[in-house]
Amino acid sequence: MRAPQNRKVHVVGYSAATALGHSFQTSWQRAVKGEAGFRRVTRCQTESRSNVVGEIPDWNPAGLSYVDRKEASLWNADFVFLTMEMCRQALADAGLEIDGETGPRTGCLIGSALNGTDAYRIAMDNYVNRGPYKVSPYLLPNVCANLPAGKAGMLLGFTGPIFSPQGACASGNHAIAAGARMIRDGDCDFVLAGGVETCLVPEIIQGFANMLATIKVGPKDRAFDNPAQASRPFSIDRKGFVLAEGAAVLVLAAEEAAASLGLTPRAEVAGIGWNSDANHFTRPNAATIIRAMNDAIDDAEITAGDIGSINAHGTSTPTGDATEVECLRQVFGQELASTPVTANKSQVGHSLGASAAIEAALAIEAMREGIVLPTVNHRADPDFNDIDFVADSSRRHSHEHVLSNSFGFGGTNCCIVFRGV
Repeated sequence: MRAPQNRKVHVVGYSAATALGHSFQTSWQRAVKGEAGFRRVTRCQTESRSNVVGEIPDWNPAGLSYVDRKEASLWNADFVFLTMEMCRQALADAGLEIDGETGPRTGCLIGSALNGTDAYRIAMDNYVNRGPYKVSPYLLPNVCANLPAGKAGMLLGFTGPIFSPQGACASGNHAIAAGARMIRDGDCDFVLAGGVETCLVPEIIQGFANMLATIKVGPKDRAFDNPAQASRPFSIDRKGFVLAEGAAVLVLAAEEAAASLGLTPRAEVAGIGWNSDANHFTRPNAATIIRAMNDAIDDAEITAGDIGSINAHGTSTPTGDATEVECLRQVFGQELASTPVTANKSQVGHSLGASAAIEAALAIEAMREGIVLPTVNHRADPDFNDIDFVADSSRRHSHEHVLSNSFGFGGTNCCIVFRGV
């Protein structure tokens, strides 16, 4: 194989659909205001007390110009159209036109934790209640992890490599990392990288509740009358994460390829650290998380003191948040007290395979705007009184590097350093 080209990789555009809005612009505007986008579930019916979720508001794929009645009927896995639309929006945001020159040099890596679970649920209901011949022949394509990227390529015209990095809740960062390596080495000039999750079905909601991962909102909980307060990372009364649907796509580009087309860089993918725990399928392992953060910082050829802000994984689980704080202390030492830490899941919830990509886009935009986004709903935990969590409201803060952390079930870790340009 030929030697890698060692090209710099820039982020030149992004899109997102979150509990705050069905576009990045809407999500960003509400995030800056310190709003949270949670409500009781309307996508399905559930008896679970974990019924406060993050739903994408005003998301109606049937209203998209390229979705007719037949398409909507055949492709009943919601992550398909959501991916297509996020890819379309991301390319438009970047100003990248897909044509005979750029198309073959553009790849698409969209990660997901659960893939087309909703389509499988429909098929099982048809099988049980209507008979085996009512199972859609499109079931298997609907549950294929790479299919949303493939459908996006059919819509938009790119023909580079497509696949779905499966890194559970770190999938979005894995997509960005793998895409950056592909561009660095010369396999692609452009990559659409991100994550998508459409997880609000009864079995998934109940499954997370039964494993004690999500918050159960009882009458005495402060979120009972105000669901917006359900997600509270690093707070003394944190009780579990808020499950949310969502998606985000970042447009990555080789520095010279972006410059040749007049594309505006938003940030550089400066450092990547990824590894696995070999410890437990849900409980985090401090030693490997510390190594992932240090590897990302080392790959960026900077020191921990150069990191201007931290975008935490921050799920709002008692153990997960405590372990992340322990790891941050080990990596940053005395520097941590002056390094703001933001947990976006306080506003958009936990979108599983999409969460890291959503957080990357928000972290980059915050760096560009010279601010740090808040960790809303925060009530101080005395065990974390040495950490600045940017409680409740955005703050002016000029910084050149942000570390974005993401960890997933199965013990998979991926941390990325983004550099301002």
